[in-house]
Amino acid sequence: MSTSSRTPRWLDEGQQRSWRALVIGTTLLMDRLDDDLRRTFNISLTEYEILVRLSERPGRSMRMAQLADALAHSRSRVTHTVDRMEKAGLIVRGTTPEDGRGIVATMTDQGLRVLEEAAPVHVEGVRSYLVDVADPADFAALGRTMDAVTDQLIAGHPEMEIR
Repeated sequence: MSTSSRTPRWLDEGQQRSWRALVIGTTLLMDRLDDDLRRTFNISLTEYEILVRLSERPGRSMRMAQLADALAHSRSRVTHTVDRMEKAGLIVRGTTPEDGRGIVATMTDQGLRVLEEAAPVHVEGVRSYLVDVADPADFAALGRTMDAVTDQLIAGHPEMEIR
């Protein structure tokens, strides 16, 4: 039986209210965090996340395909973002030392400086816009819920390596 021929399981009023709160809250939160970084450091939230991921890797380097998977973004989106970051001097790209075929993004010293300056502003935004607003038990439940959502959505995509 195809999914479209089944009767939908409509959300009840409370579920609909929670769903809409999640959608609008997530949109506003991500927009505000992005605005803070753009206004202060001229980088987007996605660019910040790329710098964070690279900072956590040996040599501050990562294959482009792994980077896209880790961010749960398309490879083309990550490529365009890394293009901008490379022009800004935050990242350089090269081939992998193992086989010379894969493309590796490496954070530059300038990229590390930007990350070190931006991290306190970003963390303060996360704290003031979300963590400090939520009851600690609710925040922990939100984390567990989003982990379950992530696990379920990537189950059909074993190539994704979200960390």
